[in-house]
Amino acid sequence: MPEFSHDGLDTAGVARVRHLLTQLRSVPALAPRYAGIAEPSTLDDLAALPTMLKDDLQAALSHLQPRAAGATTWVFQSGGSTGAPQVGYAPTGLYMREVYEQWRPIGPQDVFVNGWSAGKMWGAHFLVNAYTDHVHCTAMNLGAMTRDEYDPWLAFFAARKVTAFGGTPSVLRLIFGHARDAGVKLPDLRAVLFLGEAWSDQLDEDLAAVAPNARRWGMFGSTETWVVATNTPDCPADTWHPLPSQLVCAADDEMLDFTTLDPHGLNPVLRYRTGDAGRFVTCPCGRPGRAFQVLGRRDGLIKFRGHLVNVDDLVRDVGTLPGVARAQLVVKEFDDRGSVLEVLVLPTGAADTGLADAVHRHLLGSAFGPSIVFQRNADALEVSVVPALIGNERTGKVPNLVVRRPR
Repeated sequence: MPEFSHDGLDTAGVARVRHLLTQLRSVPALAPRYAGIAEPSTLDDLAALPTMLKDDLQAALSHLQPRAAGATTWVFQSGGSTGAPQVGYAPTGLYMREVYEQWRPIGPQDVFVNGWSAGKMWGAHFLVNAYTDHVHCTAMNLGAMTRDEYDPWLAFFAARKVTAFGGTPSVLRLIFGHARDAGVKLPDLRAVLFLGEAWSDQLDEDLAAVAPNARRWGMFGSTETWVVATNTPDCPADTWHPLPSQLVCAADDEMLDFTTLDPHGLNPVLRYRTGDAGRFVTCPCGRPGRAFQVLGRRDGLIKFRGHLVNVDDLVRDVGTLPGVARAQLVVKEFDDRGSVLEVLVLPTGAADTGLADAVHRHLLGSAFGPSIVFQRNADALEVSVVPALIGNERTGKVPNLVVRRPR
């Protein structure tokens, strides 16, 4: 049976779920799915409702065109790196008061750098600004940095005694990895906030060298759900505590879905699946309530020449090799020669002429499943050392997998 983060639905929760169901029944594309369903009153009733996928929510939003009561309605976009962009709506404040009430990584005394890109219609930069409005700290809206800007900005952070820094882990990894290689120290940095991607274990090593007093704090969510959960330095990086307004469900297949109980929520999020798998666990932090562990995206498995490849595991494996700052997979589909897996490698410093060969040898000799494919088909694997990985220019996020069909 599905498990939920809440013990039950109170009166307000029942009213919210019924309102969401009414909204979805008004959407022509979704009405047949919800026809004949009794008004839900319990978690068992909720478990009987169908789950929503991204296309379902986008159809609902296109029809409903939500508007906030007495506030500006903000429209933000997510995705676009590897799939169609998704749209989400939020009122002024972006629901961040509840986050602030539950989660306090920084305070008024902090000097905080907002390192999330202020890219076109991406919400993270603005969401964190809404959070800092409650904190009353000193905030610097840095946004994205290019590689040639790292040194002067890192010197600036040290001089200004920056105590907190936030961004996506892929961006943080580049900045703090560069600082580690350059011998830069940020002794005043004590909090690193992350949102938008899973935490990178390599960041722990970088921060230990650059800012040994820094500890990580995370937010989990999406443009469609907004912030669902948070964690603290006392929680594992993949373990999260839901906000009171967010109802999390772990199905029998370990797929997570989310229901927004906030009566002011604009997106009709009712058993909405983002693609993340997870399960409920006991968090060692001792915080009350049920916590859930995110196991990764189930769409992270691809079939390459008949073998299943776990994209995240392979990228993580290559990223631990000496001289590698980060890796990325590119599957190239050729009509005449079949699929080719190219591993793009971003070096930690100046490109080592032998780095590509070292990564190639590692993949052929590792326990990585399709290595036998590469041994039999040498042209199925390519390794390239590159100055930059393929990313989303709006957000700065770098997907682990890119699929291309070369001409």
